[in-house]
Formats: sequence, C-alpha cells, structure tokens
Amino acid sequence: MKQHFANLIEEEDAQIDMTPMLDVVFIMLIFFIVTASFVKESGIDVNRPEAATAVQKDRANILVAISAKGEIWINKRQVDARAVQANIARLYAENPQGSVVIQADRKATTDTLIKVMDAARAAGVYDVSIATEEGS
Repeated sequence: MKQHFANLIEEEDAQIDMTPMLDVVFIMLIFFIVTASFVKESGIDVNRPEAATAVQKDRANILVAISAKGEIWINKRQVDARAVQANIARLYAENPQGSVVIQADRKATTDTLIKVMDAARAAGVYDVSIATEEGS
C-alpha cells in the first residue's frame, strides 16, 4: 500500500504546469500588438517635388495621394474627387488628433491639389500638409 501511494505522488509531481507560461506569452502578445506602429500608405507611389524647407511630420494619419494623371487615392483605394470630403471626414472622425498629408506627384495639377485641400477643410480638418522630398 505504501508503495502504491508513493507511485501516485511521483506521477503527480512529474507534470509541469504550463498555465503561468501561457499567461506570460499571452500578455507579451497583447503588449506587442498594442505598441506596434502601423505604417499607413496612400496606395500609389508618388514622385514628390523637392523643398528646401521640408520638415518631418510625425502624426500624419490621413494620407491622400494625387497621381500625375490627377487620380486621387485614399487608403489604397482610388476615390472620386466628389467623395474626397466624405472619406476625409470619416477618417478624421475615427482619429480627431490626426492630420491630412497630401502626397501630390510633381506632375499633378494644382487644380486637383486645391480641390483636395478644400475638401479636407470642408471636412473640418485644418491641419493639412503637402508631402515633399527633402531638398538641399
């Protein structure tokens, strides 16, 4: 009987409790997801003009790209010029601290650029910037 009882105790001690390790892994996963910074892209590559007074903009949450052909892109989707205001208003409502950065191709017309800037201001966003390459 004593031998049988000793075998039961040995079998119970031989198991490793994985719960604390799983808790730590789960907490680390949550930490990395929360602290990860996600890169936002407008959807197309734009050949930006150079500017000698260019400065780095940290909190650019709404990126609008204007191609050389005058196409407007927001969040990797081509958007009609009449729908720019509604799209910017929706994105601004999701993050009111954000700003609008327009990435206009150097061959894009200023008419399209002004339409996008007006749409952003009409949507209630007054922090509008134009992306450039840092020049010399």
